[in-house]
Amino acid sequence: MGQELAGADAPGGGGAKSVRRARYLKDEAVPSAQRMVVGNALRVRREQLGLKQEEVARLLGGSNSKVSRIESGQHQFKERDLARFFAIYQVTDPVEQDQLRELAEQANQMPWWQPWAGVTQRHLQAVVSFEDMAQRIRSYEPQQLSGLLQTEEYARAVIASGGGDTRQRDALVAFRMQRQARFQQADPDKKLICVVDEGSLIRGFGSPQVMRRQLEHLLALTDSPRYLIRIAELSRYNVPVHLGSIAIWDFSARILPTIAYQEVFDGGMVFQDETQVDDRARAFDRLRGASLTPARSVQRLRDILKRAGR
Repeated sequence: MGQELAGADAPGGGGAKSVRRARYLKDEAVPSAQRMVVGNALRVRREQLGLKQEEVARLLGGSNSKVSRIESGQHQFKERDLARFFAIYQVTDPVEQDQLRELAEQANQMPWWQPWAGVTQRHLQAVVSFEDMAQRIRSYEPQQLSGLLQTEEYARAVIASGGGDTRQRDALVAFRMQRQARFQQADPDKKLICVVDEGSLIRGFGSPQVMRRQLEHLLALTDSPRYLIRIAELSRYNVPVHLGSIAIWDFSARILPTIAYQEVFDGGMVFQDETQVDDRARAFDRLRGASLTPARSVQRLRDILKRAGR
């Protein structure tokens, strides 16, 4: 199920000022980041030429909806389609053509998370594709720790609290651990900027022993330049935590504009409109600025761990 938010302008109608709507995603097949990169590149080229989607559709001999799905990453790319786009958009540089072909080929390949497709929600499969491609991830979770920070036993306890049978839970834990492994093995410049709500450090999952080992794991991660962790403390008044669970993905070399994602109970909202994304990015940065400094966050983790009976 995918649903556009009411009141937004129609996406991709023509000029560079067209607004891409926020989308509520639940159980529909959703675009991967790789397809969105190719679609975004084609959209930018179209807008630079001053063409409307319906004009391109007529030149392609296809429908306006097909052009829209290609630009939004919801349509599988075919070599003949790319060749037609190259002709219409005057993409004559062999290097640029090869780059787009390579991205399209990658987008059409079976993704690494395919073995977990039967147990993961479809919108989550899109989330991990953005997570993989992002150069920087900004994250805040008010109820529990980010999946990229969890130990295996903590993840198992969190997933078990949501129900499901043992086989499903085991598969979801393995999937989460693979996400972490891919993040840790990525380009050294890839960063996770994470605001950790202090309540999630006090709210227990699993057992006291599980929580102590989770706290020790967080302390170990603070030694890595890849993880930038700050704690939003409970005792401070007026900490701006109202934005809720959020991930903001920033991409290198502007291959994609920044995308924001907010989790809800049975799905998620993907925001691409520049104003909506900027509002959420500014809210996150305000929360980050109001949280403890990295050094004080480390000390707070040690204090909580000490109280937990290390």
